[in-house]
Amino acid sequence: MSAAEPVDLTVADLHPALGDPALTSMNFLNEVSERHPGAVSLAAGRPYEEFFDVAAVHRHLDTFHRHLVDDLGHRPEQARRLLLQYGRTKGIVHHLIARNLAVDEGITVDPEDVVVTVGCQEAMFLVLRALRAGPADVLLAVAPTYVGLTGAARLVDLPVWPVAGGPTGVDLADLADQVRRARAAGLRPRACYLMPDFANPSGVSIDTAHRQRLLNLAAQEDLLLLEDNPYGLFHSDDGPRPPTLKALDTSRRVVYLGSFAKTVLPGARVGYVVADQRVGGPAGPVGTLADQLAMIKSMVTVNTSPIAQAVIGGRLLEHGCSLVAANTRERSAYTRNLRHLVAGLTRRFPDQPDRLAQADQPGVRWTVPAGGFFVVVTVPFEVDDALLDRSARDYGVLWTPMAHFYDDTAPVCALRLSVSAVTPEQIDVGLDRLAELITDELTRPAG
Repeated sequence: MSAAEPVDLTVADLHPALGDPALTSMNFLNEVSERHPGAVSLAAGRPYEEFFDVAAVHRHLDTFHRHLVDDLGHRPEQARRLLLQYGRTKGIVHHLIARNLAVDEGITVDPEDVVVTVGCQEAMFLVLRALRAGPADVLLAVAPTYVGLTGAARLVDLPVWPVAGGPTGVDLADLADQVRRARAAGLRPRACYLMPDFANPSGVSIDTAHRQRLLNLAAQEDLLLLEDNPYGLFHSDDGPRPPTLKALDTSRRVVYLGSFAKTVLPGARVGYVVADQRVGGPAGPVGTLADQLAMIKSMVTVNTSPIAQAVIGGRLLEHGCSLVAANTRERSAYTRNLRHLVAGLTRRFPDQPDRLAQADQPGVRWTVPAGGFFVVVTVPFEVDDALLDRSARDYGVLWTPMAHFYDDTAPVCALRLSVSAVTPEQIDVGLDRLAELITDELTRPAG
């Protein structure tokens, strides 16, 4: 629309979050990709598409339909109605999600404490909407932070206070300090959001000892923890995975956010939240936080598509409700790609300081995560959207500026690479182009 055309509304008439960078980041990144379709994308955190199979979608649906009739005893007309009619707000695969959590994560949860959502993004929104009770409420989040969380918080008018992450995944001293600072300012910190496993965007994980200390601190400070775990299954070694915070949680401190986008099918748009916290009212208990979230959901999306849920449920049933078993090929592909990318960076920048030694020296450095999708490359120059646009246009490679994951305007000298949606050959081409860009930036005359 041109400036000369008449308008019916102004930006000032709309919610102020709509002009916030957190809400425009995803659109910008998508637009860059669309403008440069020939560029190799090391930006998208999408799952690997090699194993997508339309025929499998139909099979999963049939598997879940048989489960309704043969295992749960539904009459054919009941099963048909359950799949094709408006559905239960909390979802129809909640019992299978509870089984999956028990099998894969050692989490024991009542299926009634599970709310099936339209992707994990809706789960975040519902939780934040429920927790934002008044203008004094604030949310803590480990920085750098997934931009979808920041954007959702903006839409419910919940300020986000950053907490330092660092090499351990969360700086517990800074978390305690931020809680006390907020309270000293008359504010009420409601929860702390974090990804303990291969976080987006940092790729950093929290070890078991720090997870336990984090839970102890949350209990001491009377703080909820919002644990988001989309990447936890994709570890790159054969050792045991650290337990989730929810598996260690003995006092209902953790609200657990889950997604099937990376482990089953992103097109199904199915996630969930485990919210077993007990909620009391003036006359006594009124149920759980899950019950409250379901009431909000009923006014937002009514229910999550039963057909989409059935596809997820069928995939779970076909693998004994184990997503570990269901993702053997995917985990192998991500591990291969992650190792290939890290080795490729080492070959292209052999004389640069590594991620541990000489970390205070200028140069090109990168993280070496133990799994997941993301590697962060630090460089001695500012990385912004203008550089990304030039990278796509002139060098043919896409990546994500880390500035999108910080809630301020300070310059950030780092970029995120994703290994999830590319082949090793594409990684090689992308790294060649990225190395050319970085070399040109390093040799560019000052000013």
